[in-house]
Amino acid sequence: MVTNEWGDARAVFVDKDGTLVYPSVHAADPDRVELLTRVGEGLRLLQDAGYLLVVVSNEPGVATGRFPAAALTRVEARIDELLAPHGVIITCYGWCTHHPPGARVIGAVACACRKPRPGLLLEAAATQGIALPRSWMIGDMLDDVEAGIRAGCRAVLVDRGAETRWRAGRLRTPTAIVYDFADAAAFIVGGQRTAPVAQPA
Repeated sequence: MVTNEWGDARAVFVDKDGTLVYPSVHAADPDRVELLTRVGEGLRLLQDAGYLLVVVSNEPGVATGRFPAAALTRVEARIDELLAPHGVIITCYGWCTHHPPGARVIGAVACACRKPRPGLLLEAAATQGIALPRSWMIGDMLDDVEAGIRAGCRAVLVDRGAETRWRAGRLRTPTAIVYDFADAAAFIVGGQRTAPVAQPA
């Protein structure tokens, strides 16, 4: 586990597909990007509590040629647009645009940023002055949880049924499991007392 601390800001790192927005095969088409239920409400709660908001996402479609890296800038603009009515501002976005593990193609690299590795979180912490032990990761997969814990954060899993392999382990055990993003936010802000904590079956 990495526990480097570059500053004293608190942050919540948020996965994109399945956590922040509806998952889609058209992940880089801004016209298809829509917030999941109560995400705006939850992010506003976190922001009002003093947390920076950082989106971190694996986007292998860039490496595989499904869409250009420039498309992610348009996705950022769309997310910002959707969050504006809630008064929410995303501090920064972090994208891993490399091939998934095991890709046997020319140019594939073993990167440090594809979740469950913590590189995206570490980079944001360094550039934004984030204290990782005071910060959280919210995601819908255990790879998100592991990335957060490896970076030195605590983690909340929003269980939407996307995780199909409940591989146990210290690095893949969230502080809480909830079923709604706003409940994850309430759990974090409420001193880890206000949201139901579930365990996988």
